[in-house]
Amino acid sequence: MDSQTASLTQTGHDASMAGRLKPDSLGVLGVLFFVLSAQAPLTAIAGAVPFAVAIGSGAGAPTAYVAAGVVVLLFSVGFVAMSRHVVDAGAFYAYIGKGLGRPAGSGGAGLALLAYCAVQAAMYGLYGATVSALVEHYSGARVAWWVWVLVTMAVVEILGALGIDMGAKILAVFVLAEFSILVAFALVTFFKGGGPEGLGVTESFSPSAALQGAPGVALMFAVASMFGFESTAIYGEEAREPRKTVPRAAYASVTLITAFLAFTTWMLVSAHGASQATSDAGKALQSGDATSFVFAPITSLFGGWAGDVLPILLVTSLFAGILAFHNSANRYLFSLGREGLLPSGLTVVNRRHSPWGAGAAQTAISVLLVMPFAVLGKDPVLTLFSWLSGVSVLGVMLLYFLTSVSVVVFFRRSRADTRPWNTLIAPVLGALGIAGAIWIIVDNFTTLIGGDRTTAMWLELTVPVVLVLGVVGARLTRTRAETTD
Repeated sequence: MDSQTASLTQTGHDASMAGRLKPDSLGVLGVLFFVLSAQAPLTAIAGAVPFAVAIGSGAGAPTAYVAAGVVVLLFSVGFVAMSRHVVDAGAFYAYIGKGLGRPAGSGGAGLALLAYCAVQAAMYGLYGATVSALVEHYSGARVAWWVWVLVTMAVVEILGALGIDMGAKILAVFVLAEFSILVAFALVTFFKGGGPEGLGVTESFSPSAALQGAPGVALMFAVASMFGFESTAIYGEEAREPRKTVPRAAYASVTLITAFLAFTTWMLVSAHGASQATSDAGKALQSGDATSFVFAPITSLFGGWAGDVLPILLVTSLFAGILAFHNSANRYLFSLGREGLLPSGLTVVNRRHSPWGAGAAQTAISVLLVMPFAVLGKDPVLTLFSWLSGVSVLGVMLLYFLTSVSVVVFFRRSRADTRPWNTLIAPVLGALGIAGAIWIIVDNFTTLIGGDRTTAMWLELTVPVVLVLGVVGARLTRTRAETTD
């Protein structure tokens, strides 16, 4: 092949790839690492478990994680069934649109963008505060939290532009590091026979234990720790054999994260002692350092080095989550730009076929969400992290519900898959469980965000408002297009 022919061939290939993401970039493990990074295991354990134990169901908190896992697993059955018929970077938009119509899908896309951008901004708040504290502890230098956030935003933008395969490799290192120390702690504690009161199987997993205290609050924090697995479908265009890769990664992530969260929480309760766990978790919250409920027993078991490593692993856990949600959000922006619902500039890809235009837009959104808290001098953990985490959890739960309904409608109408369990029974059961979770989250939203009722009300309202704006925007776009034609 001469150089001119080679050049023409490459040009033709580049043209065929215009407006497309790079295919065959990720296998099951690559997708799985993105999902687990989005769920930020150490952040979920250190940030949610103390609350689930202290103000939730005490020693029975591990059961809440099992219950949340069952609900998410039921949802994933219909989600996976739909993934075999829809491969699109805007997963919720495409899934909801297939069953409930394009306007509803557009509303879902708006919700997904809100949820992913909000949770990433929330992580930036905790990340900035943690990095700032670590730098001051080791060097004595005081640097504002938002400075570290802006620097990290630039790094995340660069990594996102370098390609999905590069991001997967970096996330694999971070995820394995945080998983390793938590799993090692849990396994050593288990094989030692538990803490001062033994393993406490009955105290954590009996019906009476599950229902003690405020089980709804415990379930709320458990659900908040688990979302992120749905990003398996977002990478369908970039996965190898997406109709096999996406289902395998989805089921693997739900099963793994449920087992991990429930087992680790159980061992933490056991390490403190079932009778003392609630009190110890409450003291950790009152001290202003909730992570001490988790870090203290790990440090006690492994020695002082663990106490030095854990805060660093919390930073890398947050960074991994930030990068994962950056990739999720920019793929939604890319998909919506390709569908004509947002400016076409969002579909610009670089030579690595990464969504450069959408990535830049997502970074700009992050700046707009984070910097007002810095300018107003708000606490990045008590406001930015807590408030936007609550918004993202509520938004994703509503997306789960709409997707479950859409799955049932789509398969009843198309008959593309007639398996009752996969397309009707499991999605309906999942929708009922998710509806219950939404009711619990709304009822306890003030507790979830750690704020007052007025703040909670305004934050709650953003979710339905964004959904409605997405639906209305799609209808106006369609009407304008019909008028032009």
